Amino acid sequence: MASKTERIQFLRAVRQLHRVRSFYAVGVLLWAGSAAWTGWQAPGSWQMWVSILLLAVFTGLLVAAGLSLRRLAVPGTGRPAHHAASHKAASTRHAHA
Repeated sequence: MASKTERIQFLRAVRQLHRVRSFYAVGVLLWAGSAAWTGWQAPGSWQMWVSILLLAVFTGLLVAAGLSLRRLAVPGTGRPAHHAASHKAASTRHAHA
C-alpha cells in the first residue's frame, strides 16, 4: 500500500500535468492563430516559419502531457489510479438472487 506522502505527491503531479496541459493547449491555439495570420499577411516569411515551429513544439508538448496523464489513469475509467472505489460503496452493494 502506498504511503500518504506518495499519494499526495501523486496528486500534485497529476494536478501539475493538468495545468501544464492547459497551458500548452493555449499555446497551440495562439501559435496556430499567429501562423495563420502571418501566413496570410506575409506568406513564406521567417515570422511565419517561426510561428509554425513554435506551433509544432507546443503541439508536441501537449501530446506528451496528454500521454503522461493517460498513462497515470486507470484503464477504461480515465480516472487516476489512486481513485479506486471506496470500501463503503463496495460494502453497500448486495447481490440479489
